[in-house]
Amino acid sequence: MKTQLNSLNQPVTPVDRWVVNPLKRFMHNNVMGGIVLFASAFLAVFLANSPWSHEFHQLWELKFSLGFNGYTIDKSLHHWINDGLMAVFFFVVGLELKREVVAGELSNPKNAILPIAAAVGGMIFPALIYFLLNPSGPPSNGWGIPMATDIAFALGILYLLGDKVPFALKLFLTVLAIVDDIGAVLIIAFFYTSDIHFLSLAIGGLFMALLIVSNLVGVRNTVYYGVIGIGGLWLAFLLSGVHATIAAVLAAMTIPAKVKMSENQYISHVKHLVSRFEAEEPNDTPIVTPTQLHLIEEIRDVSQQSLTPLQQLEHHMHPLVVFVIMPIFALSNAGITLSGDVLGKVVSPVFWGVALGLFLGKLLGVFGVSFILTRLKWASLPEGMNTLHLLGAGFLASIGFTMSLFIGGLAFTENTYIEQAKLAILATSLVGSIVGYLLLRYAHRYSHRSST
Repeated sequence: MKTQLNSLNQPVTPVDRWVVNPLKRFMHNNVMGGIVLFASAFLAVFLANSPWSHEFHQLWELKFSLGFNGYTIDKSLHHWINDGLMAVFFFVVGLELKREVVAGELSNPKNAILPIAAAVGGMIFPALIYFLLNPSGPPSNGWGIPMATDIAFALGILYLLGDKVPFALKLFLTVLAIVDDIGAVLIIAFFYTSDIHFLSLAIGGLFMALLIVSNLVGVRNTVYYGVIGIGGLWLAFLLSGVHATIAAVLAAMTIPAKVKMSENQYISHVKHLVSRFEAEEPNDTPIVTPTQLHLIEEIRDVSQQSLTPLQQLEHHMHPLVVFVIMPIFALSNAGITLSGDVLGKVVSPVFWGVALGLFLGKLLGVFGVSFILTRLKWASLPEGMNTLHLLGAGFLASIGFTMSLFIGGLAFTENTYIEQAKLAILATSLVGSIVGYLLLRYAHRYSHRSST
């Protein structure tokens, strides 16, 4: 039997072939993240309307306590997911935001003026439409729900289309979603917080200051930032009344984003170490010599110094967020019961406020604002994009899902309003993804015909 080799001409073991390599391909496939998230939402709706619906809903109400010496935090599993696991999600969002500001598309606002304006419009118009339908009372608190865009779902649709959409469109939607995330974080911080306990908030501020000083003096250990960020900053915010996910974003902003060794220094060091490794006399056994082991460790240390802790954390945590945290969140939050008074949910002002806010508001904000700016010559479409691509992006922006569900849980205390908002989010996200997908496929065929 012929031995299978990898790209480095090394033998591939059965574990590599059947487990490790397929898992790596799955985890690094952007489409798979959207599929897993959608499947989790579908499973939640199925279980919520199955014979096991009571057990399914009771699962999320199980109580878990965290504490010592009489000081405990007692919350349901649902709250631990939304306040704890989702803090990890927001931490990665914060890492992405900092990377974009430091060295990404947001580092030069002139290049990002169109998607930034589209994102702002895509937040203002949905909120206004919701307010028109829910001007007062407890339902009016839901104005932040239709302002959010789910980047995982939206980009998942784009990756399904592959090379049928220009790279500029993916970049446009990514920057739009990043600005949208900034808006969502600010909205949660300023408008969806409970009574503030200033002592806990002040303690959180001290931990935040410690993280900032640690960055400035050169601390680069990611475990250190994790311990201070979770055990100090996150816990203090959880007790303060300010939503704990905000602590995750703030902690992410303190993660070092500078390399300790420049690119030229790295190349020089690695070449020197590799040449020393090559000069070593091989021992003709599967085990390296002590000197070789020492050189390999030096290469590893040099490589660590050439990477930023921010990028290392983002790279390693992204699969955890996409394939574990977001699906668990969807499973625990998307379970809406469709039996009973479904018509009552559909005709409610909350349902239509969220549905029209997402579908029409995002279209007016993203497509409308961008169209006007380009017509006035205040901004220009990125190369490779046309009006149909812009229209498709407007529909994809109506996929609110993760962030909309999250804000919905903060906006309402009455389960009736939460159920109405959930139904609107799920329905609009489904319709927006289908319409956006079909429109972008047509845009590709139209562009192809026009060029021939």
